[in-house]
Amino acid sequence: MKQDTGLRPAEIEIRGLTKIFGEGDRAVTAISRADLILEQGEFISLLGPSGCGKTTLMRIVAGLEYPTEGEVEVRGLPVWSGKRRSKKATKPVSMMFQEARLFPWFTVAQNVALPLRIAGVGKAERMARAHEICETVGLKGFEGHRPGQLSGGMRQRASLARALVTDPQVLLLDEPFGALDAMTRDALNLELMEVCARAKVTTILVTHSMAEAAFLSDKVVVLASRPARITGVVDIPFERPRTLDLQRSVAFQDMVADLRNQLQESHHG
Repeated sequence: MKQDTGLRPAEIEIRGLTKIFGEGDRAVTAISRADLILEQGEFISLLGPSGCGKTTLMRIVAGLEYPTEGEVEVRGLPVWSGKRRSKKATKPVSMMFQEARLFPWFTVAQNVALPLRIAGVGKAERMARAHEICETVGLKGFEGHRPGQLSGGMRQRASLARALVTDPQVLLLDEPFGALDAMTRDALNLELMEVCARAKVTTILVTHSMAEAAFLSDKVVVLASRPARITGVVDIPFERPRTLDLQRSVAFQDMVADLRNQLQESHHG
């Protein structure tokens, strides 16, 4: 039983989290005894090589994958009880994937409004909210378009709008801009930072990019594979709001180099 300190619980708390796929000789440890705490409004990135458990960790927080051992709490509520997921714990959580996953026969506004439709929100209210959030992410004037009429960057804007339409307290991002060109990715990262800061949403980003992690995050969590584990948590010291000019600074380049060194050490250690 936890002692009542009178303080609000952390937004996300992960304790002793382990996930093993398969059994016996074929067992693969995706995550080994991970501990992590996120406070409200914090933006962290999970950085590590492919197969180190980044996406698996995120899916467990989202309630999409159950842990083998350990605990995950969102706003003080356990996400998992054995293999049973708590809908109440995951209600304030929204997730955005690497692919936009938009329905081609829906308009942009209809795709964005879909989570509200599933939640039983009336048509007028959900469409008004969809138009509002479309404007926030730079999709004003495209609400009536179909996904096939949009560029890759615009489709990801629609996917981001859909993730934000329910006003989540926790936003999980699985390499959402990884397939985009550098200029589009920069533009979307700036908008993502602004939206997250304005909404005070707690955010976890999975990325392979050290520069992206350093630019967006308050903290970067470095993971190693085989065995999959957290090897370090790096505080990012740059003031907010941040602009793209930051990336040209010596301090930023030094931070990226430090992250690269930590990643290499964790990989070979």
